[in-house]
Amino acid sequence: MKMPNSIKYKPTIILIALNIAVYIYTSIIGGNWVSTNFNGIPPLYQLNGDVFYNGAYYQLFTSMFVHASIAHIGGNMLFLFIFGLRAEEMFSLPEYLGIYLIGGLAGNVLSLALGPDLLSVGASGAIFALFGAVVIYARRSVRQSIIGALVFAFFLFIINTGEGVNILAHLGGLGFGLIIGYWIATKRKPSDQQSVKYSYSTNLPF
Repeated sequence: MKMPNSIKYKPTIILIALNIAVYIYTSIIGGNWVSTNFNGIPPLYQLNGDVFYNGAYYQLFTSMFVHASIAHIGGNMLFLFIFGLRAEEMFSLPEYLGIYLIGGLAGNVLSLALGPDLLSVGASGAIFALFGAVVIYARRSVRQSIIGALVFAFFLFIINTGEGVNILAHLGGLGFGLIIGYWIATKRKPSDQQSVKYSYSTNLPF
């Protein structure tokens, strides 16, 4: 039985288009196309602990589609394009969307739990979830050691830290992605993993 994938549905392109559309909308509201910054983004959309704990629970979701600047969304959409296209080949549409959305939510929950005073926006948590799922699934599906995948994931996590970066959201998304990617690879039948085996055993950088 051939492993189902989500390539024909183009979820990566759809998500990129949706994020760009939201950025255009928030830029119009904020009156600045280069940097919406946190003052220009309505509190309705960004993840703000003070507002969230007063009942704005939807911010766990809306903040995943809001970006603070053109550089912010540009970098995130580049990584989404790279890892999203690979994820489309590995996962079915429900799996892909589940990894992306639940991974983003996991990052926001961790951010709220450990950094309630942080203002947070961006798709980074969701993208790190896709990345984590891709690297761990690729190794596990061919029954190879996952140590290389974990080291590569840790390396990419480290180089994406810095001032203004919500590392808690990144960590939450990455952790979820690694766990769910490993679980899917473990549960999937070997016959359903053949396409991954022959496509990725020699091409992955880890």
